Amino acid sequence: MARRGFPRAAALVATLFLGLAGVEAPARAQVEVRMWTLLSGGDGARMRALVDDFNASQRDVRVVSTTLKWGEPFYTKLITASVVGAGPDVATIHLSRIVNLAGGGVLRPIAPAELAAAGLRGQDYLPRQWAKAQYQGATYAVPLDVHPFVLYYNKTLAGKAGLLDADGRLKPIVGVDALTDAFRTATERTGQRGLTMESSQSSYAIWRLWLAMLAQQNVTIIANGRFTYGPAGAATLARISDWFTKGYAQAGLDYPASTSQFMGGGAAFMLNGVWEVPELVRATKAGTLGFEYGIVPLPKMYTNASTWADSHAFALPANPGHEPSPEKVRAVMRFIAYVSTHSLGWAEGGHIPAYKPVTESAAAKSLMPNAMYAQVANDVVYDPDGWYMGAAGPLEAIASKFLPAALYGYLTPEQAVHRFETEAARLVRKRPPRY
Repeated sequence: MARRGFPRAAALVATLFLGLAGVEAPARAQVEVRMWTLLSGGDGARMRALVDDFNASQRDVRVVSTTLKWGEPFYTKLITASVVGAGPDVATIHLSRIVNLAGGGVLRPIAPAELAAAGLRGQDYLPRQWAKAQYQGATYAVPLDVHPFVLYYNKTLAGKAGLLDADGRLKPIVGVDALTDAFRTATERTGQRGLTMESSQSSYAIWRLWLAMLAQQNVTIIANGRFTYGPAGAATLARISDWFTKGYAQAGLDYPASTSQFMGGGAAFMLNGVWEVPELVRATKAGTLGFEYGIVPLPKMYTNASTWADSHAFALPANPGHEPSPEKVRAVMRFIAYVSTHSLGWAEGGHIPAYKPVTESAAAKSLMPNAMYAQVANDVVYDPDGWYMGAAGPLEAIASKFLPAALYGYLTPEQAVHRFETEAARLVRKRPPRY
């Protein structure tokens, strides 16, 4: 008995001695989390700040972030690396790609216990975004935000056109005819374009607007492997093309040209995503904008107020053969939870945070100009589910190839929709890939 007790007693004495001497026990090894992101520009800077703040807030986990080129290059590399076990520990993705990535075996599901261990609950996220993060009954991503399509307006030009109320806000615009009249009136009364938006070939903006206007008519694009919009597809594109063929908007502008036209005072309205908010805020503070601006949700043109949106989210690549350890998963989830609870700064990029305790906070509700359009989160629609859908996905690429051609007369709206449908049909019929 004495022999067995001696080592234990010696260990106790040694521990007491070390403690009295002020010597600390060896620290637990820091867990490194590798993150790939497609966020650049202002969004990239805000995400880097969140990473730096998280790393400074504790010593157990260190996130190392790598930025890759936005769009298909990012997703191609993520898919390729993840399916051979060489992907990152966590990646920022678009929720519109969830069917492609989760269904293709690129992502691993996040177990309820893993969420709970990080203090995360589905009910704490905006319901539309949380639902979009699910695939076949499992959670495959944690939403970060909502970034919808909205209508910006130049108060100086809109005022000259008689489109503002006594408080200097845009008068309500209800119906597609009313919106067309606003663009026409602004063009005729100001000598500037009534509208600007990205409209060159390869533009995603026309697809987003077309999808939103169809959704407002309760018209779907694809269901059960078939195109379902019928005559509404060409008729809706015709309403958009009228704004360009009648001169209210300038056809063929790429993204930088369209935003520059609005920022330079050359258009009364701009249709774009909320990601342009930071540049307007910056220019206003610098005194270089030259006018006061306002933002409203996409007007209700038909039977409901739907508008296109997408969401950034965090997801865990599957990395078969190199699956993450429980310790690594806990570290990743700890970082995701930190970003969720600290996403007010992310909202300064124009985004609507998906984490409800932040979204519903007094600080978020008073954040300008976000408060002008925050209610739109209840009306957003995403790209239809499908392996070929989503941000910079193959179907969007086909749509951006043909739909803009109707704006500058290369094709009629009927021809443009037909060409889009004919080329996209091969994707719709193709078996979903398992990478």
